[in-house]
Amino acid sequence: MNAPTLTLSPSAAARVSAIAVKQDKPAILRLEVEGGGCSGFLYKFGLADAPDADDLVTETDGVRLVVDPVSLELVAGCVVDYVESLGGSAFRVENPNAAAGCGCGSSFSV
Repeated sequence: MNAPTLTLSPSAAARVSAIAVKQDKPAILRLEVEGGGCSGFLYKFGLADAPDADDLVTETDGVRLVVDPVSLELVAGCVVDYVESLGGSAFRVENPNAAAGCGCGSSFSV
């Protein structure tokens, strides 16, 4: 069985790196999925001090993206990107598992 994939885009890696430097933390972005939001599940991002033993860890340009096993079931195959637009800037998850999402892009349903 192939391991699930998760990708951090170069623009997201650059943004995580910049935030980590400002906060004097390791360049490790944790992606979690929680119940809630307007579509059923909510993406939650934060800097991590270290990956947990059971996390899936991927790396782009020296920045690690970590996901716990429960969240991974909902985000396997995703691309985490960082976008800047007139409406603001944010991390965005391109989730092939999502059946629907909200307009703001921070929540989804399966």
